[in-house]
Amino acid sequence: MKKTRLSIIVPAFRKEKTIVADLKRIKKVLNNLRYKTELICVVDGYVDNTFQKATQLTQKEPNIKVVGYQTNRGKGYAIRYGMAKSKGDLIAFIDAGMEISPNSLSMILEHFEWYQADIVVGSKRHPVSKVNWTPKRRLFSLGYQLLTRVLFGLKIKDTQVGLKCYRREVLEKVLPRLIVKKYAFDVEILAVAHHLGFNRMYEAPVEIDFTTDTSTSAAASRHIWDMLVDTAAIFYRLHILRYYDDTNRRQWKFDPDLNFRVNTV
Repeated sequence: MKKTRLSIIVPAFRKEKTIVADLKRIKKVLNNLRYKTELICVVDGYVDNTFQKATQLTQKEPNIKVVGYQTNRGKGYAIRYGMAKSKGDLIAFIDAGMEISPNSLSMILEHFEWYQADIVVGSKRHPVSKVNWTPKRRLFSLGYQLLTRVLFGLKIKDTQVGLKCYRREVLEKVLPRLIVKKYAFDVEILAVAHHLGFNRMYEAPVEIDFTTDTSTSAAASRHIWDMLVDTAAIFYRLHILRYYDDTNRRQWKFDPDLNFRVNTV
C-alpha cells in the first residue's frame, strides 16, 4: 500500500528571533508521525534575517526546505506559494511563532483518517481545545463565525486558526480560482471548497496561547477591518459575480509562482 505523503507549509514574516526554534519544534513532531513528510518554510519577504537563519538550519536538517521572495505579499500568498512547491497527498499549514502547538498536527491527521475528510481545520471552539485568549478576541471570533455561517453556509465554528489540512485533490480544484492573498485567505478557500461540493469539513482540537501576541490595538483594528472587507468581496465574487464557477474560468487570475499542478510523483 502506498504510504501517504504529508506536506507542512510554514509561512514566516519577521520571525528571525524564533524561526529556528519553530522549525525544530515542528520537525520533532513530524519525526513521530507515520507519514512520509516534507517541511516547507516560506519566508514572506526578505525584510529581516528570517530567510538566512532558516536556511542555515537546513544544513543540519536537510529535510527542511526554505523558499521565499523579496517583497512581502501576505500570509495567503505565502501559503499558496508553499503549496505550489509541495508534493504531499495531504497538505497542511501551521503558523510560525508557535502560538499554536505543533502537537495539534497529530490530532488534525487523526481526524482526517476518522472522517475520510476533505478538509480538517484546527478550531478554538472544539470542546477539548486548550485556548488562552482574551475576551475581546473571543467575542470577535464568535461574531466572525456567525458572519461566515450566514454568508457562506459554513458549518464549522472557527475558520481562522492558523492550522489546516487539505486533501491535494481539493486544492487542485480550488487554488486556481483564489484571489485573496492576505487576511481572509482561510475563508476564501473554505467557501470556494464548500461551493464546489467538498463538504467533508471537520474541526479538530488545538492548543493555542495568544499571550505572546504583540500586535497593537491599532494594528489589530486594521487587521479586523481588512478581513471584513476581504470577506465581503469573497461573498460578492461567489454569489453575485459567480467568479469562482467553471464558466468564468477565463477570468481567473494566473500567477505562475502559484501554479499548483496535479501530483504525478
